[in-house]
Amino acid sequence: MSITRKSKYSVAIADDHVLVRKALSRLINTFQDYFILFEASNGEEVVKIINNRELQLPDILILDVNMPGMNGYETATWINNHFPQIKVLALSMLNDESVIIKMLKSGAKGYIMKNVEPDDLQEAFDSIIKKDFYLPDYISGKVISGLQKDVLSLNEKIELTPKEKTFLQYLCTELSYKEIAQKMFVSPRTIDDYKSSLCDKLKVKTRVGLVIFGIRYGLIDINTD
Repeated sequence: MSITRKSKYSVAIADDHVLVRKALSRLINTFQDYFILFEASNGEEVVKIINNRELQLPDILILDVNMPGMNGYETATWINNHFPQIKVLALSMLNDESVIIKMLKSGAKGYIMKNVEPDDLQEAFDSIIKKDFYLPDYISGKVISGLQKDVLSLNEKIELTPKEKTFLQYLCTELSYKEIAQKMFVSPRTIDDYKSSLCDKLKVKTRVGLVIFGIRYGLIDINTD
């Protein structure tokens, strides 16, 4: 998939393993639409570099989950609170549902394993830039499974309109917001209104947050294609 909104998107890497960082940097610099902006060995370095106002912010931050000091969860939370325009892609050897969900709740836009193929990494970048999230099929199943095990009762009943419910269901697909608008036969502006309304009602800020909340509280039928 070729991205056309910018000539190239900047990527930063935070991983405490030097060989991993260097290998990823060399690989990413071969991608047509992406280049490496900087590398860091932990969360503290990420914060220090990003707080340097003379440096441009990365479009994507590849963030190792398990780093010494300021770990992936803490770093993702800090990024989400201070620079939410940076899209965090969690990177880990752990294919564990609790880790995946915790990273998503910390603000990550996606989660990918360290043993993926180069094409999968580029697909993750493209999806995060275009659709604001990325979860491969093998991880999506784990997230859904983990959320099903912990369905809670709401203190107050949340009333959603039929259109909001349909929109929430579409958020679980790979469709972009523009494609969802076409499916629902409404304008992109109306889709923005649905998203804003749901974010207000469910007290979340992102597409991933809406999906997680919707599944957790039974607002999304996970058996619907």
